[in-house]
Amino acid sequence: MTHIEESIHVAVPSTVIDQVWSEVDRWHLWDPDTRQARLNGPFAVGTRGRIVPSKGMGIPMVVTERSAGRSFTVEGYIPLFRIHFEHTVATVDGGSLVAHRVWFTGALAFLFGPGVARQVREGLPKTMRSLKAYAEKRDAQS
Repeated sequence: MTHIEESIHVAVPSTVIDQVWSEVDRWHLWDPDTRQARLNGPFAVGTRGRIVPSKGMGIPMVVTERSAGRSFTVEGYIPLFRIHFEHTVATVDGGSLVAHRVWFTGALAFLFGPGVARQVREGLPKTMRSLKAYAEKRDAQS
């Protein structure tokens, strides 16, 4: 199973990152690969929603892990294919270390995985830099 991972230092407290993550309907403001995202309830394990990438069709998603202030994982799914997006934040000197990991599962992962992985590898570094800029600007304005 291929894991794609990027991490970045962000000069804000981890609580700021967690707040940015919890505002699912605003993900498009910092994630250039997301056109729209929403949850049909709280930002908690089991809550379902939908994510629409900037390119392509929307897919259902579900929060599969949530540890307030530290991490969350959402799973996007279509029949026989799952995309897992894990997000973690740790407090470090001068701010936070943020990591995003993506991997694929399901019977059709061999078919869809390589193409999606290529897009993720291209987009994830941009997403991380955008998250950094968004969170640092937001923290400076508060």
